[in-house]
Amino acid sequence: VPLVESGGRLARAGESLELSCAASDDAPSNNAMGWFRQAPGKEREFVASINWKGSNIYYGDSVKGRFTISRDKAKNTLFLRMNNLSPEDTGRYFCAARSSGSVAATTTAVSFAIWGKGTLVTVSS
Repeated sequence: VPLVESGGRLARAGESLELSCAASDDAPSNNAMGWFRQAPGKEREFVASINWKGSNIYYGDSVKGRFTISRDKAKNTLFLRMNNLSPEDTGRYFCAARSSGSVAATTTAVSFAIWGKGTLVTVSS
C-alpha cells in the first residue's frame, strides 16, 4: 500500500491531533502531497497541500490558521497538525500524492494520483 494514514481518533472540541501519512517505497517521489477529508454524506473536501520542497503550501478556508501541513522527506512521511478541533472537522482524512515529478502543490483532487484509505477523525462537542 503506497500511502498509509494514521493518527485519527475520537477527540473533543478544542483538542489537537496530528495525522501522519507514511509513503512506501512504491509511492511516487519528488512530488507534492496533500490532505483531503470527507464527512458523512458530504463530498470530499480539500484540506491542505504542500509542494515537494515544502516552500509552497495551500490550505482550505475552513482550516486556515488551525491546521498545519508538513513533510519529512527523509522519512517519506506527511503530517497534518490539527489544532482547536471542532465537530465540523469530523470526517475521514485522506492522504494523497501527485505523480512522480509533479512537484507543485495544488488544491484539486483530480491532480493527485495516489490515495490512502484514510483515517477517521471524530470530534465531539
